[in-house]
Amino acid sequence: MVVVHSEGDTVVFTVEGWHKLWAFRSELRIPRANIKSARHDPEAAHTWGFRAPGTHIPGLLKAGTFYLVGSVDNKPAFLDVQHQENTVVVELTDEHFARLIIEVENPDAVVAQLNELAAAPS
Repeated sequence: MVVVHSEGDTVVFTVEGWHKLWAFRSELRIPRANIKSARHDPEAAHTWGFRAPGTHIPGLLKAGTFYLVGSVDNKPAFLDVQHQENTVVVELTDEHFARLIIEVENPDAVVAQLNELAAAPS
């Protein structure tokens, strides 16, 4: 699971617990200006691609860096999803990752928070 909070003009995505090990990453820091949008999308966790590095245990967990099949931008995505019903997709610009596909505790609250931050003037 990922916890999301803002620190000034930066949004911090903190990977919790054992997921740090599976995802090969403990946090991501994204400038607010580089967040295009966020949406609650439980089906996004079903995308597949090539791990680089990451962990995929079918039906249980998908975490880490993935080059998703069909991605038009040829940039990787960061995934950390165990319970797909809590999946949020964060679209990014000018970042290493094209998008974040993450599990959060309260998807609706996180989507509202991120979309508000994305819409706010810099």
